[in-house]
Amino acid sequence: MEFISLLFILALGIHWLNLQGQRKRTALLAEQLRPFQIEKNMAQLTGAYMRALGESDLARQQQIMQLQEQAEQQMAHEFQNLAREFAKLPAPVARGFKVALPYIDQLSPKATFDMRRMLEVHAQGIERAVNNLHGLSTKDRSFRMMGEMFLMQHSCHWFCRSKTIASARMVTQHQTRYEQALDAVSPETRQAYLAVVQG
Repeated sequence: MEFISLLFILALGIHWLNLQGQRKRTALLAEQLRPFQIEKNMAQLTGAYMRALGESDLARQQQIMQLQEQAEQQMAHEFQNLAREFAKLPAPVARGFKVALPYIDQLSPKATFDMRRMLEVHAQGIERAVNNLHGLSTKDRSFRMMGEMFLMQHSCHWFCRSKTIASARMVTQHQTRYEQALDAVSPETRQAYLAVVQG
């Protein structure tokens, strides 16, 4: 009985320490995001892409997409700036946990990922999609851009909380599984992203 009580107390302690770490990382990312309109632009673009993809009239589809050019350029520019600012942070506070255990970063750096590198990967991926460097059709470009944005948002939620929570949020918010978002991004983004999370 004492052993079970000890396990319960240990579990509560781990949970409390996890919550403290999550709050710190969430506050840090919120502070970094504050000067930008990234979330607003992402919501606008996602809605517009969904409308365009639902259009059977190609001319109307093109018109919807053309109206998004300013928001896309702003999204790419602001995310580059976010990645640049975040890169100035010291390594300890910029590490996300692959496994939600307190102090895992001190026990094994391989159990963490560098959010500074992650944001750079996403900044490059979003810029590639906005500039359509692969010459994709309107429909394919919309899917690519949504994949880049959804995976970026997943990384932010993972950094703040955990991969499991980030994946659940993506399904709830966008009806998209983690694997689907990973498949939708450019090959360059996928390769660089996996190097960060598996490194």
